Amino acid sequence: MTAQQARKAQRELPGGPEQAEQPDGTDRAHRPDLLYSETETDLRAAVRALVADRAAPADLPGRVEDGGMDPALWKALAADMGTAGLLVPEELGGQGASHREAAVVLEELGRAVTPVPYLTSAVVATEALLAAGTGTAADLLGDLAAGRRVAVLAVPLSAGPDHVPAADGTVGGVADAVHADVLLVVRPDGLYAVDAADASVVPRTPLDLTRPLATVTAEAGGTRLADAAAARRAVRRGLLAGAGLLASEQLGVAEWCLEETVRYTRERHQFNRPVGSFQALKHRMAQLWLEVVGARAAARNAADALAAGSPEAPLAVAVAQAYCSRVAVHAAEECVQLHGGIGMTWEHPAHLYLKRAKADQTALGSAGRHKEELARLADLPAPSAST
Repeated sequence: MTAQQARKAQRELPGGPEQAEQPDGTDRAHRPDLLYSETETDLRAAVRALVADRAAPADLPGRVEDGGMDPALWKALAADMGTAGLLVPEELGGQGASHREAAVVLEELGRAVTPVPYLTSAVVATEALLAAGTGTAADLLGDLAAGRRVAVLAVPLSAGPDHVPAADGTVGGVADAVHADVLLVVRPDGLYAVDAADASVVPRTPLDLTRPLATVTAEAGGTRLADAAAARRAVRRGLLAGAGLLASEQLGVAEWCLEETVRYTRERHQFNRPVGSFQALKHRMAQLWLEVVGARAAARNAADALAAGSPEAPLAVAVAQAYCSRVAVHAAEECVQLHGGIGMTWEHPAHLYLKRAKADQTALGSAGRHKEELARLADLPAPSAST
């Protein structure tokens, strides 16, 4: 039984978490499930073991200097383990799982700031292709699920779910475009799949070296996947799922930073005592632990809402991004500061976690934009200038 089938069977049980109707025939809203299932726990263990073996955080500074992405690691993660196809239905060659399982993968990749195009290809581009719903898109989805190709939606990394694509054919700040085999390009008449070899991809120097950015120009050519209206829906679906699952990546960043800081302050001694025993530091780490717990709840809620297709998914995503982006940055800042001198060096990976957290803070919509969306969805307009 696949993860999707197991979850469907659970929903169909009397009193299951998503029973559609009450005995009186009225609809009942989706009830969030924030706990990790056995399948998700096993998936976490497998991804964590792979990342620890192939991309341990201690080796991250050296890998970034050597160019970042390891093709062998991506093959093992995407193809051999099958995580690239978690969101792809089984009939199209995928695993038929859900956003909950993809969120677990991203949480583990965030814990190691793993330089692979999982968020951009296996989530954002995959969701956009699923929304396109054409035969060509289905063929491409099969290649993505099998790990044979990498696709990237040609929009800026900063683009939120409400993003309106530019119409001039040139897009700056496209994440992981340098690793893409196929670019999904939005034009005035629809969504196109363009071979990366037929487009201009100019690398830029990003803050976060583990997620490269590029300027993409693809003014002509390619295969049309959807008309203009469907293209807008596809872009929104891809960016909404990306923003929601980015919260799990941010959660992973925060978890590692907290755990590494606790470990270091337990081992580092001053005045013949572990520095972690000093009351001021214990209070800072306890406060950070509370924030990480809250971030876990927000990230899991967003992933669960997306998996269930809940109408409240945009609200859950806005809440997760508004909160988790801040927690990741705070955790990374504390990690650098509480490591003292070693935390300021290039050899220690703490600075790369801070750079990923800061880059993620503006990725797929800033916290401010998500707060504005949250206010709109909750019908809480901002005060006017006259009040």
